[in-house]
Amino acid sequence: MKMEEGSDSIQVNGMQFSYDAQTPLFFDFNLKISPRSRCLLVGANGSGKTTLLRILAGKHMVGGRDAVRVLNFSAFHDTNLVCSGDLAYLGESWSKTVGSAGELPLQGDFSAEHMIFGVEGVDPVRREQLIELLDIDLHWRMHKVSDGQRRRVQICMGLLHPYKVLLLDEVTVDLDVVARMDLLEFFKQECEQRGATIVYATHIFDGLETWATDLVYVQDGLLKKSHKLSELKELKDNRNLLSVVESWLRSETKIEKKKPLNSTPQVKKSSPFDNSPFRSSRHMSHYR
Repeated sequence: MKMEEGSDSIQVNGMQFSYDAQTPLFFDFNLKISPRSRCLLVGANGSGKTTLLRILAGKHMVGGRDAVRVLNFSAFHDTNLVCSGDLAYLGESWSKTVGSAGELPLQGDFSAEHMIFGVEGVDPVRREQLIELLDIDLHWRMHKVSDGQRRRVQICMGLLHPYKVLLLDEVTVDLDVVARMDLLEFFKQECEQRGATIVYATHIFDGLETWATDLVYVQDGLLKKSHKLSELKELKDNRNLLSVVESWLRSETKIEKKKPLNSTPQVKKSSPFDNSPFRSSRHMSHYR
């Protein structure tokens, strides 16, 4: 799958999405992420980070083929985007896709070796590199290991095939410090050597000031900031990235506390899609 030179890896153009007919989560949302970026996606719980990543991964339907494009393909409509392996998504839940049944959780008494070597079409060198990187014991039984060990196997399986765009949703939360830093260094090499693009949603900011190239801040479904990290003014005046994000989130909390209890909810402006049968809704938010 080829992408036009100079084009963005991810393009979101006027996207709207909601889980119900009354409360749009995203309305006229726009975002561009360039190739080779290591982009941090930050925001409070419930701000829309996970939903945005799932939309980019093609797991939620949005109206219009051009609303969300990844590698110049429609994220939801062009199934060959995922089938090609160029787009990879790693979320908090561990699941596999089984035909028309969709995503099912992986359960049962499996060995790490059975899981990892069960993935077809894998470069043996890359597989061994990941097993060593994540310090995986192939004799681990998945129903007996710790959450951190199970997470290492999940990550290994998700990275076996080389990707062009990788979407990460809090996948390092169960890893210890050493495993996390080694994995971040691997991701950095993937971007610099293979030209991959990574979007990483996390609440753990240790060491990310020098790792990330870009930052996207989402608040209640709104794009509040999208900057190159080197150009982020607040980072020059604070000790670290954690302090910067903490100040943003605390400002959100203060704003919420100041709202009167009997205030009338703000009504978002109407859209030509509002009366369309193809409007994004919970009924259209299905998984593949």
